[in-house]
Amino acid sequence: MNKIKTLGELKKSGYISRSIKDEIRTNLIKKIKAKENAFPGILGYEDSVIPDTERALLSRHNILFLGLRGQAKTRMARQMTELLDEYIPVVSGSEINDDPLKPISRYAIDLIEEHGDNTPISWLHRSQRYGEKLATPDVSVADLIGDIDPIKAANLKLSFADERVLHYGIIPRSNRSIFVINELPDLQARIQVSLFNILEEGDLQIRGFKLRLPLDVLFVFTANPEDYTNRGSIVTPLKDRIESQILTHYPKSIETSLAITEQEANIYQEQSDKVKISDLVKRLIEQVAFEARTSELVDKKSGVSARLTIAAYENAISSAERRAIINSEKETQVWVSDLVGIIPSITGKIELVYEGEQEGPYQVAFNLLEKAIRTQFSLYFPNPDTLKKKRVKEASPEDNPYKSITRWFDSGNHLDLFFDTKDGDKTQLLYKVDGLHALVKKYHKAANEKENALLMEFVLHGLSAYSLISKKVVEGKIEFKDLMGSMLNMGTQSFSDDDFNESDFN
Repeated sequence: MNKIKTLGELKKSGYISRSIKDEIRTNLIKKIKAKENAFPGILGYEDSVIPDTERALLSRHNILFLGLRGQAKTRMARQMTELLDEYIPVVSGSEINDDPLKPISRYAIDLIEEHGDNTPISWLHRSQRYGEKLATPDVSVADLIGDIDPIKAANLKLSFADERVLHYGIIPRSNRSIFVINELPDLQARIQVSLFNILEEGDLQIRGFKLRLPLDVLFVFTANPEDYTNRGSIVTPLKDRIESQILTHYPKSIETSLAITEQEANIYQEQSDKVKISDLVKRLIEQVAFEARTSELVDKKSGVSARLTIAAYENAISSAERRAIINSEKETQVWVSDLVGIIPSITGKIELVYEGEQEGPYQVAFNLLEKAIRTQFSLYFPNPDTLKKKRVKEASPEDNPYKSITRWFDSGNHLDLFFDTKDGDKTQLLYKVDGLHALVKKYHKAANEKENALLMEFVLHGLSAYSLISKKVVEGKIEFKDLMGSMLNMGTQSFSDDDFNESDFN
């Protein structure tokens, strides 16, 4: 089809013009009938957002994706280009992708009147039929719709009332395309008002010059929920003109979150070859995001993006990789202690409420990590809280599987795990703790040597999270001690920003 070069050849081919919404509807129907996924790579939306979006597209609606940050709203919009025809014909030289069979601009109409069937046409690929604008307070009507170009008027010796002196904005230039405005509430109310007639009737008004230009655009808007943002809101008449409002959401399960992170994380092959990361550590990273979304210290109105776990996953791999490079190790694994290195990924991805600001970002990040360890620990080992009700200190080993471990620390022993310790040396240190290896073998008989060592370390972090032993991060190491002794020595399980140096992460 794209070998056709003139309007006459296009007419002879039997080509039929369709609006972009009809085009998407037809191609979506084909995909649904063929049992194809119209939005590949979008995980967790299979029974919610994707069906809603398909219904909206079948209805030929403009769409508003309403949800918190990091919920794949823009990605959904970008993938809609795959529902477009691979190529469409346009009048050659047209600034607004004029349909040769249904021209709307003065340029295209005059060109067809002059050349008739010899009017040259070109073919536009679907990848070029997408426009996007991030709404910011400085966006103007001229940016979106257009303005009068005095230089063009002077060169062509035309009055400002002539359509040919207009400089089109990004929306007219997205004719026959998908156009996305991200963070719509950030757009000033007067700018939002300028979109009314475009959505409803296709009228443009530029500096008092009213132009009937029936644009063929699929509009997709994204926004945080109105009540959740203090930067602005969507004006009601505009919201009323957007036919479908679709609510997005965060992953509802750890498994979905795991799949998203693994899909999106940017890990080099050389990192994958050198560093192994267990399912346990992956789940701890994902759990941090789940804890943050329910934390009283984190602003729920801002949300906790899926980018948190993606960045944390990458940092965890890099923490282990750095240690392996320092120790000249060809292969290593991500230890629980390496998760100290994901703290910068957490602090940069969460907005805190007043109480959280008082705690400090590093303290909140550590608290979230501790909560994640606590939540996951009970899925791998007996819940210490249940044992506490049975008076843990006096219980028999059968009733209290942690008795040997806590007794070892109560006897004045302590364990220091440095961040840059070699894997073999760390494993030997863990074996010094009485009952630690036996506990792991009792509940995870099939674990290999490396998994045993990781689980042994995890037990210490878990017992600390349940306040059975003390843990403190200081000067590039983690100290495990008995809880009572640490309290008597004015020790603490909490961390302040002063306990942490940037060198701990480098």
